[in-house]
Amino acid sequence: MNEVIREKILRNLETNSRIELADLAIMLGISETELANEIQKMEDEKIICGYTTLINWDNTSKEIVTALIEVKVTPQRNQGFEMLAERIAKFQEVTSCYLMSGGFDFMVLIEGKSMKEVAKFVFNKLSTLDSVLSTSTHFVLKKYKDHGVSLVSEEDDDRMMVSA
Repeated sequence: MNEVIREKILRNLETNSRIELADLAIMLGISETELANEIQKMEDEKIICGYTTLINWDNTSKEIVTALIEVKVTPQRNQGFEMLAERIAKFQEVTSCYLMSGGFDFMVLIEGKSMKEVAKFVFNKLSTLDSVLSTSTHFVLKKYKDHGVSLVSEEDDDRMMVSA
């Protein structure tokens, strides 16, 4: 299948992973069987790595603290950043781990029940790893947009318009 169709499949699934295959096949002008086979291929190739639901936890009664932790490390000889990244990513608290450019080497996103729990993770687990030189923790106060989806409702502006 050509790359244009593959990208259209991926973009549609990224926007709405619950879309019916029959509907997506019609939109793309291919058969449902071709579509299912192509999705299976992309899953096998680890292009499609999973299907998730985006939840706005602020609208639930569950308290979740999200933190972004910048991590500066010393790369390991003959392995660079790979082994350390894999080790960090295995922690249950870690939801995402990225190698990045700039003043820090990794951006680690974690979730915890409280700021204290996040602090314990950084103090007891992350900062104690060999090669970790320093960390900088930033707590998320409010999410406005996540994975391309707006999390704030558009409320009516009841203010009176004044013009000069």
